[in-house]
Amino acid sequence: MAKVSQAAKIGLFVVVTAGAGYLVYSTIHRETGKGGGYVVHAYLKDATGIAKHSRVTIAGIPVGSIEDIRLERGMARLDVRVNGDVTLHESARLGVKSASLLGENVVVLTEGVGDPPKKDGDELALMPDAVSVDDIKAQVSRIAELVERVAQQLANSIGSEQGGQNMKAILQNLADATEAINLTIRENRVVVKETLENIDRITTRGGPELQQILVNIKTITEDVKQMTAAAQNGKDGEGGELRQTVERINRASKSLESALGHIDSVAGRVDRGEGTIGRLTKDEALINEVQGVAEGVNDYVDSLRRLQTIVGLRSDYNFLANTIKSYVELRLQPREDKYYLIELINDPRGKTSFTQTDVDTTNPNEPAHYRTVTTTTTDAFRFTLQFARRIGPFTGRFGIKESTGGIGLDTHILSNRFEIVQDLFGFGEEIRPRYRLWVGYEFIRRLWLIGGVDHVFLANRRDYFLGLQLRFTDEDLKTILPFAGGATSGR
Repeated sequence: MAKVSQAAKIGLFVVVTAGAGYLVYSTIHRETGKGGGYVVHAYLKDATGIAKHSRVTIAGIPVGSIEDIRLERGMARLDVRVNGDVTLHESARLGVKSASLLGENVVVLTEGVGDPPKKDGDELALMPDAVSVDDIKAQVSRIAELVERVAQQLANSIGSEQGGQNMKAILQNLADATEAINLTIRENRVVVKETLENIDRITTRGGPELQQILVNIKTITEDVKQMTAAAQNGKDGEGGELRQTVERINRASKSLESALGHIDSVAGRVDRGEGTIGRLTKDEALINEVQGVAEGVNDYVDSLRRLQTIVGLRSDYNFLANTIKSYVELRLQPREDKYYLIELINDPRGKTSFTQTDVDTTNPNEPAHYRTVTTTTTDAFRFTLQFARRIGPFTGRFGIKESTGGIGLDTHILSNRFEIVQDLFGFGEEIRPRYRLWVGYEFIRRLWLIGGVDHVFLANRRDYFLGLQLRFTDEDLKTILPFAGGATSGR
């Protein structure tokens, strides 16, 4: 009986192992599509970064896998096994996109339109070549060459001993000229101030005395004229010198009288409140208005200096689409209870739009009226621009979310170290709006662990993601913002 029992155990183990193996094989068979569907092929000039058995997607959704890669006719032949429930039409295309800057590539398909549909063994045309990592490297190489030329020219200009001496002399001359200008400005400022003070004292206190001085000067000039006439009867040399002296005094007195007249006119206008200076000294309302404007500008600049700049760098991994989504986030936060959110997003799944076309035809081989729906997916950057306001533990957001109108609601708990974020956007892109829900936890200071689900309302596009975000306050960023001024502390 012991032998029979042992044999029964071995037999039972073999049956269970075979069943488990069959279940695993069936699961792999359904996920990868091997043994089902149909095989199409295309010829690529370069298959670098493409791995055998890797996924093939349409609009970011896996629809098959790469069955074989081999050299044929001097090109890389790519055999793709497509799931049986996916139909490729006459204009279907195959393309290669860069998944990262490390040289990894992914294969994508478009369903196309038109009959007949593709069948097993058919060849697919290629999409236009996209910008590759090699192209980016070539551009960077050309930029590096230009930088090297500029650096070489700069080294030839100031890298030698003579060039260094010339540059030192130029800088010294510039420093001397700047110092001289500063000295001149300081000296003239004092002189102008003293001159205005002297003019004020002369015009307000010495008016009668100046009039008497002018009368005295006039009397003196008359006496000098008499002396000149008397001198003409004497020696010619003494008379000529005296006449010249008197003429100079006369010209000087006329110049002084003219200058005093202008001074008196200016002082009178100021005293009557005429002109800018006069209004500033007489008009109390204008003085109060200027003071109010100055205080308002000071308050405005002070409020801008309290601005906080919060930077977020985030990357998410989408499990079903097998893609990485990257975010660059900037929050401009003037107060604790509100901020402005700016985001730049690189989503490999791109932006999807739908075009509906109604066709009426008289062709007997086609329906009299039918409708075509074209799905277009573009790989482009998206942006977010939203206004956020916080009330208690909740923050509401409104504006543009990933290049479409959207709203959001954030919940903050555990001293703001745990967040529940909800976004509703993408109105018009899909049949239903795009709803995204994720939670974040700050497990290390400034480092957040993020996980959630995207496209909750659309089962065919729903995906799950897990990511990390580095979030920090950058005080130095204020110095390059044209409206924020220097770095200051926020409240």
